[in-house]
Amino acid sequence: MKRNLLVIVCFLLITPVLHAQKAVSEQMALTAMDKLFKDARFTNPEKGPTWTYDMGVVLEGVAEVWRNTADPVYFQYIQNWMDQYVSEDGHIRNYKATEYNIDHVKNGRSLLFLYKVTGKQKYLKASEKLYAQLKTHPRTNEGGFWHKHIYPNQMWLDGLYMAQPFYTEYAALMDIPEIYEDVVNQFTYMENHARDAKTGLLYHGWDESRKERWSDPKTGLSKHFWGRGMGWYAMALVDVLDNFPEDHPRRKELIQILNRTLTAAAKFQDKRSGVWYDILDLGTREGNYLEASASSMFVYAMAKAVRKGYVSSSFQKNVDRGYAGLLKEFVTPAGQDRVDLNRVVEVSGLGGKKYRDGSFEYYMSEPIRTNDPKGVGAFLLASSEVEFAKLPKKNKAVTVTLDNFYNNEFKKGPSGQLEPYHYLWNGDDNNGFSLLGRIFEQHGATLHTLKDAPSTKTLSKSDIYIIVDPDTEKETAKPNFMNEAQAKEVAKWVHKGGVLVLLLNDAGNCELTKFNVLPQQFGITFNEDSRNRVKGDQYETGAIAIPAGTGIFEKTKNIYIKEISTMQIKDPAKALVTDQGDHIIATAKYGKGTVFAIGDPWLYNEYVDGRKLPKTYQNFDAANELVSWLVKQAK
Repeated sequence: MKRNLLVIVCFLLITPVLHAQKAVSEQMALTAMDKLFKDARFTNPEKGPTWTYDMGVVLEGVAEVWRNTADPVYFQYIQNWMDQYVSEDGHIRNYKATEYNIDHVKNGRSLLFLYKVTGKQKYLKASEKLYAQLKTHPRTNEGGFWHKHIYPNQMWLDGLYMAQPFYTEYAALMDIPEIYEDVVNQFTYMENHARDAKTGLLYHGWDESRKERWSDPKTGLSKHFWGRGMGWYAMALVDVLDNFPEDHPRRKELIQILNRTLTAAAKFQDKRSGVWYDILDLGTREGNYLEASASSMFVYAMAKAVRKGYVSSSFQKNVDRGYAGLLKEFVTPAGQDRVDLNRVVEVSGLGGKKYRDGSFEYYMSEPIRTNDPKGVGAFLLASSEVEFAKLPKKNKAVTVTLDNFYNNEFKKGPSGQLEPYHYLWNGDDNNGFSLLGRIFEQHGATLHTLKDAPSTKTLSKSDIYIIVDPDTEKETAKPNFMNEAQAKEVAKWVHKGGVLVLLLNDAGNCELTKFNVLPQQFGITFNEDSRNRVKGDQYETGAIAIPAGTGIFEKTKNIYIKEISTMQIKDPAKALVTDQGDHIIATAKYGKGTVFAIGDPWLYNEYVDGRKLPKTYQNFDAANELVSWLVKQAK
């Protein structure tokens, strides 16, 4: 009870921050955009900006804010910075592979992010250079990456975050399965050498040669458990799992390491404040202090691990206490829609020219900053994750199944192999549904893809079934067409309580003649027409006003839809949105189930993520309201 009261009190104390117009993550992002990377290292027009991992940590946090808000200002910030480094041929300004600095790989995540969203080859070419570094990067005798060439034979906790999330994502993108084994080994090597059997905590660094003055002559380990070091390691684990294959036999090892790491961190969460000390196990030692970056990292890793199901839901109490502590201990208002993050240690390392001996006194001697990028980036990740997961969830988990039977297109991917594309959950490009999928996940849904024909059996574990843009023969060599038997099966599933979502397309871009046998079960027939044909940026041609009283769209007043098929409606279907006599959106109640229909894929990334449409069009808001309504319809 006392812990719950502490959380409540903490939230009350930071009411002025929380009640600001924008979410805390946005306020932190705006502060970063205003204040960070303004010094000579980043503003020299002749030399260009320094290639540094600090930048990548912040940009990764800003990317999460963009995904949560679809505000293009955040995406543009990321792209503008990376474009100062990357030329059209993929050359990275001020990057030197021969330095073999593992920190320099970190920004590869931003390059892959931009490539996946924009499809621009220069970002992929630049990421290939970072991968090339890893292929020749020096290693310990058993195969662990050195932290830097100037730090031979050493593995630091920091290095796992700097390289492994990129390494794993690159492997998934380029279809290099042998990398996954190497990734697991990196975490295993680090844990085997650095984990303390008594506390479960990991020492900051390990020197295989035992030559460094900071290393124990017997174990090679540094002296202390540095908070941010373990924070890097924990974040690396949850981020690697995003792209690590679900069916890989060693995936469970990563999850086990994550559980051990977070369990140990939870034991040293300060009971009074809810956050963590710079040196984790010496909270009572004079000079030690509560530190913002490590605390943000642990909150992020725990929150994401809970949401993804990697750890027990009991960690949620640690997340709640930790996030309340972040806001109370470190966050202060800094003007309109701005906050500062205080008490971030600037840096902590081992060895080097100005020798760092790894003593407690050394760690305490490093400067403490406000809005240091490492802390800001980590706080952006933590606050975005907590905000993403904050919506109340239904007691029953909802499974949302996306059809990949009627819509089943392929193209040659970056690896040279054919791969599925067009309206897929994992598609980050213009034609993907990654943002729509995130919105469903935010409402507690589990995402699934159905590659087989629908039936009461194949849909038995699905609550919502989405069919998008059925293929024509010009799109797929052997398209799967809807037939009477399949339509009857789907109708039976809906009648029992299923929620069917039809996001079709206009004539010429979608097979409608055969497919209509399904919507006709519910009183809907798609016309084989094409309305709202937009030329260039004449967006007003695609504008549709949302009337009051739809029961779905309460805040959304104006949406954008191009090249749509209109509908004919009869009972039990009802027209939800009509424009100039044309039925644009329809719904139907059928038995215990529900149908939502529109003649366009509509909510794919291009017209939801904010990068293209003028702000007058509320497609992102519409997606959120529609998902909320669909989840409520699921029985």
